[in-house]
Parts: sequence; structure tokens; C-alpha cells
Amino acid sequence: MPPRKTDKAEKADGNVTALRRARAPAPGRFITFEGGEGAGKSTQVRRLREKLAELGIEAVATREPGGSTGAEIMRHLILSGAAKPLGPLAEAALFAAARADHLDATIRPALARGAWVVCDRFADSTRAYQGVLGNIDPRLIAALEEVTVGDTRPDLTLILDIPAEEGLSRASARSGVAADRFESEGVGFHRRLREAFRALAENEPQRCVLIDARPDADTVAEAIWTAVQERLRPAQPRRRARR
Repeated sequence: MPPRKTDKAEKADGNVTALRRARAPAPGRFITFEGGEGAGKSTQVRRLREKLAELGIEAVATREPGGSTGAEIMRHLILSGAAKPLGPLAEAALFAAARADHLDATIRPALARGAWVVCDRFADSTRAYQGVLGNIDPRLIAALEEVTVGDTRPDLTLILDIPAEEGLSRASARSGVAADRFESEGVGFHRRLREAFRALAENEPQRCVLIDARPDADTVAEAIWTAVQERLRPAQPRRRARR
């Protein structure tokens, strides 16, 4: 048997452990935004990142598909409509490949260093677009998600809710931006999409918050910040004492 450590040695070990804990970064937080087209997700992702930065919290704003070099290549392929003839299953596989690169290159490194990640769409969009609207077996969607996402799950998902007609009107009013693969779908598609996201919020209330996206951007931002404060309680990092 190894010799028993003295009280002095045990105290020293305890001090080293405490020092390591003090130096370790606070755990990062993962917030995702979901919802239909024209709901204002990109605007609110940017505003939330800026709000967190005002508190001294490092926040990384990112998006899906995209958010990393490899995933941005996939984004162009998917949103251009080039993969549409291959069907929803092929699109789901492309989204999964893009998500895997995004997680490894951007999301997980940011969370590991204690940053907050604010992401415009994530795995719930695959559940809604390819799962519900594409009629892919939910078990297959869940299997793809498990392999790709693993334990890197959102701490909070904010679902921006807006009637399909209003969202499409907003999307079409964007200056100089052509409709992408999904925005080009008919209003019936987008009504079903809205219901899919609303069902998600109802089924997972511990993670998801439904936000009314019809008001002006300032009002929506206030509702989002209230939800973030209630669910995640962001605080300013402690400042080091002056010597």
C-alpha cells in the first residue's frame, strides 16, 4: 500500500484542485433559434449576441446550414435547390453532414472555452422540414440526430412564431435577396411548417419557448431577453481584484 499522505500534503492537493477549478472556464451555453421563413431569426440572433456582449459574455453567432467552411459549401448546395430532386432523405443527410462539420469546427470549441453560442436554426429544423414536411420516419431523423449531435444539445430553443402569410411577405420584401429553396414553397407548406414548430414547443416546454414574432423587432428582442434571463440567468463575469 502507498504511504498515507500527511495533512499538509492533502491540503496542498486540495489547493491545487481548487486553483484548477477557479481557472477553468465557466460552462458555455447553447441557444438556438427556430421558426418559419421571415420570422426575423437572423436579426434576433445578432441582437442577442450584442446583448450578451454588453454583459461581458463572449457570444458566438452562427447559422445552419453553414457556420463553418465545409458547412457553408453544403449551404449553397441545399438552398440553391440542387438537392431537391434527390428527395427529403438526401436533404436530411446533407444537413447532417453540414451539422457535423459545424459542430466540430465552431460550436463545440466555443462551448468548451466557455462562450455562449447563438445559432440560427439547428437540428429542430431538420425535424420540421425533412421529418414532418418530408414525411421521413421520425426514428430515422432521431438516429441521424444522435449520430451527428450526440450530447451537444441546446440549453434553450427560442421558436419565433408568425403566421405563414405574414412571414412570407416579410421574406419577399428583403431587398436584393432572392427566395431560396424553402422560401419558394407554397403557403400550404409554410402553414404546416408553422404547426410543426408549434407542436415542438408544446412537446418540449422544458427547452423550448414560443415567441410571438409579429410585433416590431424591439418588442420581440425584449421577449427573447426575458426568456433568456428566466431560463439561463446570464451574469456578468467576475472581475479580477486589483492588487
